[in-house]
Parts: sequence; C-alpha cells; structure tokens
Amino acid sequence: MKISSNQMAAFTEVFRHRSVSKAATALGITQSAVTQHLAKLEKRMGATLFIRYRSGLEPTKPAQELFALTDRVRVLEQLVAEKIDAYGALSEGHLTVIANAPRPAMPIIAEFSRRYPGVKIAFSLLAWAVAMERVAARDVDIAIITEPGDMPGISRHELSTTRLMAVLRREHPLAKKARIDLAELARETMLLTEDGSLTQREVLRTCAHAGIKLSNTIQVTTYPVLKEAVLHGIGVGILLDDSIFPSRHIVMRPVVQLDVDFKTYVVSPRDKGDLKFVRAFVDTASDCEAP
Repeated sequence: MKISSNQMAAFTEVFRHRSVSKAATALGITQSAVTQHLAKLEKRMGATLFIRYRSGLEPTKPAQELFALTDRVRVLEQLVAEKIDAYGALSEGHLTVIANAPRPAMPIIAEFSRRYPGVKIAFSLLAWAVAMERVAARDVDIAIITEPGDMPGISRHELSTTRLMAVLRREHPLAKKARIDLAELARETMLLTEDGSLTQREVLRTCAHAGIKLSNTIQVTTYPVLKEAVLHGIGVGILLDDSIFPSRHIVMRPVVQLDVDFKTYVVSPRDKGDLKFVRAFVDTASDCEAP
C-alpha cells in the first residue's frame, strides 16, 4: 500500500504543532480527517507515532525518524505551491518560532505580525540546549538563538551582539556600582536559568575557573521568570543584555568576569530558507535591527 501525500502532510503538521487540531487548521481539513490519516500511517508502519500527554502529543522514535524525511517533502511542496499560485502574497500561513530569550524575538514577531497579519505564529521560549535540539531535528521554521554555533544544513543571519549582565532590584546595594565582581554576586542568592541554558553554562564555567563558590542558588525556567523573581526580591540574577523588557524597578550592571560578547542569530534549516515566510521573517529581523 502506497503512503499518500495526505498522510505525510497530516503527520508532518501534527509533528510540527504537537496537536491534531492545530494540524487540521494548518491543512484546512477536519480533525477527524487528520486522525484518520495518522491511523492509516501507523497501521502501514506498524508503529505508534505519538503518545498523548496532558501537555500535548509527544512523538515516538519512529515518528522522529519519519519526520526528518517528510518535513523535507513538505518544504518542497510549499516551494512548488509558491511558484504556482498566489501564495506569494503572504496573505496567510504558519510559522513555528522559538527563542532562548524574549528579546529580540518578541519585537521582531510584533513587527512581522503587523506586516503579515494573516500568518499565524507558534512561539516558544526554550533553554538554549533544547532550542538547539529542536533546530537540529528540523522541528521549527525559525529560531532566534545566541551563539548557535556552526551546524550542517543550517542558515544563520546575525542579528546583534550582547553580553551577560547582572540584574538587581534598583534599591539593592550592589545596584549602586557601575560594575560588579562575580564574587560579590556569589554571596547573594543567585537566580540561574535552567539546565542547558547558555547563561547557566557560562556562569558556572566562569565561577569554576575563578574559584568562586556560589553560596545559594535558585533555578528558574526562563528569563521572564527570572525577572519576576528579582522584582519580588527573591535574589539577583544574570541574563543577556536587552533580553527582557526594561523595568524602572530593576537595573542591569556589567559583571567583571563576564565581560564577553555573544552574537545572536536568526537560524533556520537551510532548505526552509527559500520559503517566502522565512525570508520575510529574516528581512523583518534585519529591519528591526537596523540603526
């Protein structure tokens, strides 16, 4: 029995969105049709493709291996469609975008949505390591990541240069300093982002190299949570400069031992770079970063 293009399309969109309903919306068909396509594909393969949890659908190993192929087919189909019909008007469509910090991702998404209001964006904040795994698995269209490194089959467009900064409540004694020594921060309750984050990796590496011991740490999930924790007086944190929306209640100060520049990029699978939505997003990002 030949696997139909409809089955491949349904599977690919479910994998991308981790949702049958969102896949149905993306394809313009009913949820029951998507479910039927998946059932036929699973029967043909003799393998379960997704496990359902409260948080959504989790792809199995066979699904991950299959997606690495079907996603390329779907990209080619989209490229063909753009050549044939009026899809190039960018009047409607879908993009999956991830980032390891709220900014500069959110200002870019806001501008892109203003320009192309018909394009639906699924956006997630992820730890650096998880984001890189998603990019390597071709599980996203766009990633805005600091220091992604060179990966085969990936296109990069440099956005900006940033560095790690201490973030403190404005009335904190250390906030009066122009620059802060990491050893001084280490005596405070330190807020660090989760395992796999660029920030945690760099802070722990620098502390180990300098022989600095952190007295007390609290792990948080993302930069927005870290910001809220600082605002509530739970501790002091370290994050990338300009990665969160400014607040009059907090200040950011350079850290002596972390005076290193990092580059942030827009990243996408190379073959997806020819998709008009992806090109439009990169162009929007370039305009947002223009002086």
